[in-house]
Amino acid sequence: MSAEQIAKKLWELCNVLRDDGVTYHQYLNELTYILFLRLSEVKKFDQDIPEKYRWTNLKEITDNKELFDTYRDLLANLGSLSTNETITEIYTNAATTLRKPVNLRTLITNIDQIDWFEDEEQDKIASIYEELLEKNAGEKKSGAGQYFTPRPLINVMVDLMAPKVGERWNDPAAGTFGFMIAANEYLRRKHDDYYELNEKERSFQVNEAFSGCELVQDAHRLALMNAKLHGLESRIEMGDSMTELGKTFKNYDGVLANPPFGTKQGGERPTRDDFTIKTSNKQLNFLQHIYRSLRRDTGKARAAVVLPDNVLFEDNDGQKIRRDLMDKCDLHTVLRLPTGIFYAAGVKTNVLFFTRGKSETGNTKRVWFYDMRTNAPSYGKRTQFTREAFAGFVKAYTGGVALDAVKDQYDGAVDEDKRSSIEDPRWQVFTREQIAAKNDSLDIGLIEDEKISKNADLGQPLDIAKQAADELDAIKKELDRIIALLG
Repeated sequence: MSAEQIAKKLWELCNVLRDDGVTYHQYLNELTYILFLRLSEVKKFDQDIPEKYRWTNLKEITDNKELFDTYRDLLANLGSLSTNETITEIYTNAATTLRKPVNLRTLITNIDQIDWFEDEEQDKIASIYEELLEKNAGEKKSGAGQYFTPRPLINVMVDLMAPKVGERWNDPAAGTFGFMIAANEYLRRKHDDYYELNEKERSFQVNEAFSGCELVQDAHRLALMNAKLHGLESRIEMGDSMTELGKTFKNYDGVLANPPFGTKQGGERPTRDDFTIKTSNKQLNFLQHIYRSLRRDTGKARAAVVLPDNVLFEDNDGQKIRRDLMDKCDLHTVLRLPTGIFYAAGVKTNVLFFTRGKSETGNTKRVWFYDMRTNAPSYGKRTQFTREAFAGFVKAYTGGVALDAVKDQYDGAVDEDKRSSIEDPRWQVFTREQIAAKNDSLDIGLIEDEKISKNADLGQPLDIAKQAADELDAIKKELDRIIALLG
């Protein structure tokens, strides 16, 4: 069975549990507890788990009530009994939502029967778990979409940031750790699953290269599990990046993030004292945190961040923060995303791409905008949001490297001359002076509807002048043919 088929089978088990009052989101948490026990045996780290709670012993318990009592005892105590930090964090405050012992038996039996290896070398567990996370995020009633970013968007952002071995990357609103997992997988593909690295380099990538912070305990638990399944022992703090904890996340080579939307509860401002501009707008605070967390000494520290439209145009504090961003960083690209790809259908979002300058002022000279929103397809079940939707943007961003080659040919550098050579009506540039004349609003770069055919492929620029010339040429040829026949 493929990873997708196994994930589908595991997800369908939730339907069996619906009469037990278990929601999809609760089921995924339950599955996390049980999968981790199975994983500990498969990956041979079950010595970190007390013997009576190990998978081998659990599945051998024949009485359903005894099994259920043992499982509840495990959830209550494993967090304090294990010496492994990840296990401790995963099972902290763990509790079952199951009420019927027979349903626990169903889960354990089905999970035990799965062949977790397609062959002796190919481990499918990580991709299975990713499939489950994506299914959970797609279930609107679960509320999981708040911390899940579509994988095509994650992968394109990672590819364009082009992480390097030895760099430190962070996500201050980590969710299920999807951005950092994707960055890790990107580098594993580039470096033969890290086998070409020496022991010190390999240890750095596994233990120190990627980190994150997540406020919601369930999401934090899923992030820990996701990292472990992908062979990472990353620092993933449970907490709020807008508190003093956030000050410890600094000097990064790169940040990838999709911060939570909305206003901080009660309109309160962040409790940390290092923000010069304090606001109750969470996205503006996260933006401040992110560009301040990038290291200054290299001039190469970079970030790609998903943010809603209000960040681009909000007055007062918003205007001040945008000015500060454009002073401290080279905000070289803004991608106007289609609506409805995640969050509520009407929420409009963007990706800001910027590089931290060595100086504190004057780093942004011009900003390129790409419009994926105007006359974009209505993405949903009928029209899937895939990587191919980004073809035009990727070519413009890289200055000509095609989507299917970007992983191999693009090194993360922004070449203004090559960008200027790209002819695409969705691709526009504004100087810092032009932006200043608009009161530093970045709510620009969207084109008029009539400039792009509603049937035009997002990845294919439409040359209006050429199209008109071709039509006139065809008319002239037809007139010449008619005159020749009459003559």
